[in-house]
Formats: sequence, C-alpha cells, structure tokens
Amino acid sequence: MSNPYRKDFPLLDQKDRVKPLIYLDNAATTQKPEAVLKAMEDYYREYNANPYRGLYDISEKATERYEEARKVTAEFIHAEDSSEIVFTRNATESLNLIAYSYGRSFLKEGDEILIPISEHHSNLLPWQQLAREKKAELRYLYLDEKGHLKEEELEAKITSKTRIVALACVSNVLGTIFPVKKIIEKAHRVGAVTVLDCAQSIPHYPLDVTALDTDFAVFSGHKMLGPMGIGVLYGKKALLEKMPPFLTGGEMIDFVSEQEATFAPLPQKFEAGTPNVGGAIGLMEAISYIKNADYEKIRAIEEELTAYALDRLRELPYVTIYGEKYPSENRSGVISFNVENVHPHDVSSLLDADGVCIRAGHHCAQPLMRYMEVAATCRVSFYLYNTKEDVDAFIESLKKVRRWLGLGD
Repeated sequence: MSNPYRKDFPLLDQKDRVKPLIYLDNAATTQKPEAVLKAMEDYYREYNANPYRGLYDISEKATERYEEARKVTAEFIHAEDSSEIVFTRNATESLNLIAYSYGRSFLKEGDEILIPISEHHSNLLPWQQLAREKKAELRYLYLDEKGHLKEEELEAKITSKTRIVALACVSNVLGTIFPVKKIIEKAHRVGAVTVLDCAQSIPHYPLDVTALDTDFAVFSGHKMLGPMGIGVLYGKKALLEKMPPFLTGGEMIDFVSEQEATFAPLPQKFEAGTPNVGGAIGLMEAISYIKNADYEKIRAIEEELTAYALDRLRELPYVTIYGEKYPSENRSGVISFNVENVHPHDVSSLLDADGVCIRAGHHCAQPLMRYMEVAATCRVSFYLYNTKEDVDAFIESLKKVRRWLGLGD
C-alpha cells in the first residue's frame, strides 16, 4: 500500500533502528511532519521574542505570527471571530478553564451536568470537581453493547435540570463517533450549554462550530500533527465575555493598581503569561498540512486500514474486540481489544520487541473500563501515514504473543 504522506515524517524513517518503527498509537499523539518541525525551528532561530511586549522588529513579527495562528485556527473550525479562539496548553486545560470559569459562575445547587460514561478523564474530572463544589449532580449517559449512546438515555436524561452537556465527538477507547449535532440540539432545547471535546475527532474529521452551534469546543495540537503544549478553546463570544479569567498575571490585564485590576478584552483575558508562540506556529503549520492532505483522503486511508485491521483481528480466536467489530460509518480508526489470558501491558511490551507501538491500559477512561467489566485493553489507532504493511506487521507480531508466553497459538 503506497502512502504519499509517510515520507514527510522523519521519525518514521529512522535508518539506525534494528527494526522499522510501526507506530499505531495515534490516538495518544501523532507524529510531526517536517514542515511543522521547520516552522517551529524558524521561530526559535529567527524571531524568538515575546509577543505584544516589545516595540522592535522580531517582537512585532512574533506578535504577527501568533495572531496569524489564531486567525488560521478560527477559520479552520469556522468560528465567527478569531477572538473566540483561546490558546491553552492542551484540551485538558481548555476543559478545566470552562469548568472553572463558566461552571463556577453559572452553575447552581441542584443543577445537572451530563456526560457519557465513555469520557476521557480530562472531560470527567473537571465536572466531577465542579459538581462537588456547587452541590450539582453529575449524571452519565450509558452505551449499548456496540459502544453507541442509547436513544432512551438521551431522551430520559437531557431534562430541564440539565445545565451542561459535555462529550467527546469520538471515543478514545471504542472509536465510536457520537451524534453530536443531535445532542447539541436536544441540549439547547432545555437551555443547556454544550462542550465538545474534539481532541480525537479533529485530526480525522472537519469541525464546523458554527454549523454545529456548540457553545464550547476544545482540542490539542499534538493529536493533529502539531506540537505538544498547545491547545485550543473555542467559545461563543457572548459566553466568553461573561466569564471571569481562569489564570491571572501578565498580559491578561488592562490596568492594575495596588488593590484593583481590570482585564484585557478577549482573547487575552484568558491567556495569562508568556504564550507558547512556537507551539501556536507549529499548530498553524499542522492545520495547513491537514488542509492540503484533505480530510476526505485522510478518512479514505483510515477507513481502509480500519476495515483491514478488524478483518485480521477477527481471524484470531483468542482476540476480543470492544465496540463495533465491523467497519461502520459510526466507527473511527481506533480499535480496542484484548488477548485471551494475556495482560494488555504484556501484549504491548512484547509487540515493542518487534518495533510495534500500541497503547495498553485504561486509556484515562476508568469508568468506561468498569462499565465494560475489564481492567484494561490494548488499543491501536491509525492516521494518514499508516499502511496495510503496518497492520500486517502488527498482526504477525500479535500472533507470537501467546507462543512467547507458552500459551500456544
């Protein structure tokens, strides 16, 4: 299977490795194309300076590029105004900002927060803490045996008491694609605010926050070919303007006296301290790469690989697949599975001996693990630079696992 993108990723072509690197942990983080690495290097080599703070050439260029990254990000997700884009460290920080700033300001005792049982801890713990502090109730939407949200759950649990509905567009464990448009519409009918965790979806599917009419959306750069340490919070301008700052300090102020302060307008109000300019520039270049690659082509590669991997895994009688076991329009390129009588950590370690990188553990989704009645799973996840040869190498290595442990074929 030829792949036109693989050549752009230096880490996938390390000549000094004993065995080729088979990287199948893209739901955790993606590799970085040369263009992203170069854009960040250029910043640090040629115009490294604090934005906003210096009335000299390289500071002004840093400011210009940082704000260009904001504008590019806004256009990428179809935000109506670039001031609706707040740069954070990651999706986790973005979710905490919403819970702390919006939730503390507007949630009351007896209100309800609703999330699926499948949520990553990043989109669970902030709401858990907020509910405890505000004496609100955190409620869960449960899944069917294929990992889909039950219709009766949505009907029964989105009520007049619901104030916040927060969910991932795609499950990082099961790969389920959730019907977020329908959920947003149901939430808005009862006056609830919606929060979308797009960290697992935006590398693979376009995001249009205006068409979805979501109130908030978050994602991380590192899962979409960008660097670590840069995240995005989108919020409707009317909501962000009502919210108090999350962090305070330099750059987010308008005026400070000994006892009082007034804060800068959006989005600076939420960006205290020296920003991650290099990260924002890297994210901008990653967005450019994804746009040039084209989401339809990315999706075609992933659908082919996912179908092929599911076929190969179903051939192994000792493998259990969680969620949808067959290709589906509601399934992304994330596959969780277990090998009979072998702990996922052992599977991952043994595959690593063949240069195959997969994830093993609870995937920061322990409530889902308990709901599924497993302690942990193995997980493979694909991106645009993966090939059928990668899947074949993974399957051949997986076939050895039970033999290595003396469990037979």
